[in-house]
Amino acid sequence: MRGFTQSEYELRLARAQKLMAAHDLSAMLLTTEAEIRYFTGFLTRFWESPSRSWYLVVPATGKPIAVIPSIGAALMAQTWVDDIRTWRAPDPADDGISLLADTLNEIAGTGRIGIPSGPETYLRIPQSDWGWIKSGTFGQFVPDSGITARLRAVKSDAEISKIETACTIAGRAFDRVPQIAAQGRALSAVFRDFQRLLLEEGADWVPYLAGGADRDGYGDVISPAADGPLAQGDVLMLDTGAVFDGYFCDYDRNFAIGPPSTAARDAHARLIDAVNAAADIARPGTTAAELFHAMDKVVTGGAGGSDAGRLGHGLGMQLTEGMSLIAADPTVLAAGMVLTLEPGIDTVDGRIMVHEENIVITPDGCRFLSPRAGPEMVVIE
Repeated sequence: MRGFTQSEYELRLARAQKLMAAHDLSAMLLTTEAEIRYFTGFLTRFWESPSRSWYLVVPATGKPIAVIPSIGAALMAQTWVDDIRTWRAPDPADDGISLLADTLNEIAGTGRIGIPSGPETYLRIPQSDWGWIKSGTFGQFVPDSGITARLRAVKSDAEISKIETACTIAGRAFDRVPQIAAQGRALSAVFRDFQRLLLEEGADWVPYLAGGADRDGYGDVISPAADGPLAQGDVLMLDTGAVFDGYFCDYDRNFAIGPPSTAARDAHARLIDAVNAAADIARPGTTAAELFHAMDKVVTGGAGGSDAGRLGHGLGMQLTEGMSLIAADPTVLAAGMVLTLEPGIDTVDGRIMVHEENIVITPDGCRFLSPRAGPEMVVIE
């Protein structure tokens, strides 16, 4: 099903307002795409334009209030939000800031206004406008005590279903990679064709695609594709963040161009062993750090990881969100959390290989959302 029932948003709001009361917040101010969409269902790619600011005020009681450019009013009216306050934007003299200040003064008075302020948060407001908003608002702006991050970390069944659908779509596209990749084919052409396959299989769009190809591995996992041809003995890796109904998948697959070398074959098998080691302990009560150590023990012997930094992360409305699987992350897993397991390993001559899967934490363990890969790489003859 596309979108969510109104009851989904009502439950999110009720949970937020309960936490707001516990932290003495009279309102929350949200300014970024994922946070606004989480409470409203406002899904648009218009966020690609930086020309306009968008605001959502979550009051201590009652429904959220949208303070947005008039160009978004028709779409916002299709959500469950009915208090939509607009201005004609962009307006260099007053780009919605007096309207926002008036709304905050009406809703929060001199109370505390929470703003997401932890890791992976930011204010999507021009600096000069932010100064005016603070001076024109009666209340005090304070951190939101992690309320939005805490709520988003645990997914509902409906959210998990959307992520799993995105994973299934990507799985069908990965199954078709032998149709588009072959010795002599340019890596850049494979990238373009793989995005086409994802769209054909049902992805709404493909905001992220990275990977690499070289003998016995690749140099990094974030570069855009070069025009060089695939060669016998290369390992081809494709890593996709495809979107279905506003939710991401994020996993990769490695392919051997011709029979893999011993180094590449053994590295891939160890990556799968590392994923399995983490999956075996991934359950409520386990910490992000413990997942890191389980994988690191397999890929480095417990040396503490590589320069990549982390071996997985949270996943949902954004490609990466929430926890990082690092030795210093004490986040305790809970049922409903969705995350990636992403160990990496050095092969030869400065090359690496990476493998990534997507899982959801269940009451008694974990379940793979991505079609689980085996220890043998797919060979493209």
